[in-house]
Formats: sequence, C-alpha cells, structure tokens
Amino acid sequence: MKKIFRSPLALLLLTAAVISAGIAAYWQFYKVAPPQYRLQAVENGDISQTVSANGTINPVTLVSVGTQVSGTVKKLYVDFNSKVEKGQILLELDDALLAAQQKQSLANVQSANASLELATANETRLRSLFAQDYVSRQELDTAVQAKKSAEAQLQLAQATVEKDRANLDYSVIRSPVSGVVVDRSVDVGQTVAASLQTPTLFKIAQDLSRMQIDANFAEADIGNIRVGQTVRFTVDAFPNRNFKGTVNLIRLNPTTVSNVVTYDVVINVDNPEQILLPGMTAYVSIAVAERKDVLLVPNAALRFKPANADMQKPAANPINDAQKSGGSRPGDSPGGAKPKRDAFSGKVYVLEKGELKPVSVSLGITDNRNTEIVGGELKAGDQIVIGEAQAADQSKSSGSRPPMRMF
Repeated sequence: MKKIFRSPLALLLLTAAVISAGIAAYWQFYKVAPPQYRLQAVENGDISQTVSANGTINPVTLVSVGTQVSGTVKKLYVDFNSKVEKGQILLELDDALLAAQQKQSLANVQSANASLELATANETRLRSLFAQDYVSRQELDTAVQAKKSAEAQLQLAQATVEKDRANLDYSVIRSPVSGVVVDRSVDVGQTVAASLQTPTLFKIAQDLSRMQIDANFAEADIGNIRVGQTVRFTVDAFPNRNFKGTVNLIRLNPTTVSNVVTYDVVINVDNPEQILLPGMTAYVSIAVAERKDVLLVPNAALRFKPANADMQKPAANPINDAQKSGGSRPGDSPGGAKPKRDAFSGKVYVLEKGELKPVSVSLGITDNRNTEIVGGELKAGDQIVIGEAQAADQSKSSGSRPPMRMF
C-alpha cells in the first residue's frame, strides 16, 4: 500500500476523485429546487368599478353677513354655534356719528321747509299785485321759480334724512336668514370699515341638516359620473361608518393645478343627526359600473410575470394585431359586429404538467382587487398563478444552512 500511494499517477487519480466527489456533494446539497407557485381558482361573482376623490363638506346655504356702514362694534349678541332667527340682532355699531348726521339732516329739512313757506308767500303776494298791474310779469315769474326751487330743496333735504335714517338702521346688524352661526370675525371694540368691499362679520349656515360635498374629480373620471348617481363616503371623525349621498351637479368650470385638470362635483347629503360638520374632509367613492355573476380573476394574477419571461420571445397580442390589420378583436361577434363591452388585453398563467402556460384574456372593469374577464379561454374553476411561493422559504433555508467546506 505504501508503494501505491508513492506512485505519482495513483496520487493524481486519488486527488481527482476526491475533488469530483466534493463537487458532486456540494451541488447535491445546494441544488436549486423547482419553483413553487401560489394558485387560486377562477370564480364567478359580482364586481363594481368606482372612482374616488376627496372633498369638503359644506352647508348647502352659507350666508356671509357684512355691514354697509363703518363704525366700532359696541355690542355683540351672538357667538359661534349660536342659533339665530331671521331678523334677530347680531351686533350693534357705535351710532354716535350716524345719529348726529341724521339730526343735521332733520335741521336742513326744517330750513328748507321755512324757505318754501317764504317763497310761497312771495308768490301769492306778487300774483295779487300782478293782477292790479303793480308788478311786472318778470317779477312774478321770478317768484314762481323761487317757490319751485324751495320745493326741490325740501325734497332733497327729506331724501337726505331718509338716507341717514337707513344708515342709522344699518348700524344694527340683523340676521338675514334663520340658521346657525358658524363663523364670527369681529369682537367688541373692533372697528369695521365699509369701503369698496363689504367686510364679513358672520357666516350663518341656514340648515345643517342638509349638507353638500364639493369633491374634485380628475378629468379621466369625470366622463363616468352622472347626476343622480349614488355616492358613498367616509369621514375621519367616524372611520367605521359609511354615509350616502347623491350627485347633484357637475360644475363646468375646470380647475387646473400643475397641468392637472379637475372638475368640482357637488354631492347632496342628508345630515339629520347633524354629525357632519362644515369643513370635514370626505373620502368619496362613486360606483360608475357594475357587473353581476361574471368571471373574475385577482389582479395579482394579471401582475404576475415569470422570472424567465424576459428571456422568452414576447407573445403576439391578438387584440393589437387585429387592430393593426383592421380585423376584429377577440370577443367580437361574427360578421365584424362590435363586442358587447369594451375590453383590453391581459395575460394570466396556468400550471400544466409543472410548466407555466400563458393564457391571453380580454378584460372588463376592475375594482382594484379583481378584474372582470369578458373573453379568452379561462373558465370558472381554472387554477391560475398569482405569485411564487418558494422565495421566502428559500431565503429562510439558505440563511439557516452554514456554508459547506469542500475540504
């Protein structure tokens, strides 16, 4: 035996055999297991496609109460959340200057009235003298004109009194509607100036039992929204409660921010409990399409892509090829008639004899979890691949094995 191991050829053969055995053991230990997939059966069911947006809850009628005269707030009768009736006094402004102006106007009326009495007496006297030929016609005409001017001055003074009386009344701010005060912008002692723009003193919601949501929907979704559609929404104040509303108006005035165009959709909401408050953020969802008892596949199956898919030649898209050649799309009826529903193309994978087989399908509406199948070779009960299952297991097993040493 010692002679055999001393032979260079024998030693070389023995070393090669040991290396080969080590390599074989290494690959046997770390060989890659065939991929495992998560499967799910295709089922029939109902699906609803929705469009979503955020909005703000506002009263249907929100009245801004201002002032037509300037002055200092002397008395304040209401505060936030105060219930008011139409005509109720909200606040009073200091009316000292306005009262003095009215007194001055009344004095002007008395002066104008005295001037009219004098002019009337002069006219009467001159008419008597003119009849006796003691005065000329010109003097009589002058007296008549003086009387008419005095009458006009009296009317002007009376109008000034009416204006000053109205301004004095405006110093007392009254509620134009019945409702609830939701905003107060002034305090006692504050000076308000009525110039070109009337200052807002209060905001009064006329009826909090009826509210509306102003929601901004993207232009891609606005085409599916119609007046009268049912709306579901939630608010942060009641996260576990769903509320309902109805689309009342789609305003034609678009809003563009950073090249994104949105439209304001007004949604009517009943608020009998008055738990929905002005200014709350509403998360709105509108069902724009519904299907009953249709074939559904999970969106995960449509997103699944095998690891070696990039190495394979891409399959031809029958829908795109048909459109390019002018032919009919899958799902079209014989004779070139249009399909019943608009659809777009997708691909899912089924497992046959341990190998993945792609299946092209025509897709309908989606609810972001499942998608309607309107054409293709799938049927209820088929097992489709929704993802790989061995990735997590391999990472755990490879992490637990210590690195193997060949020698």
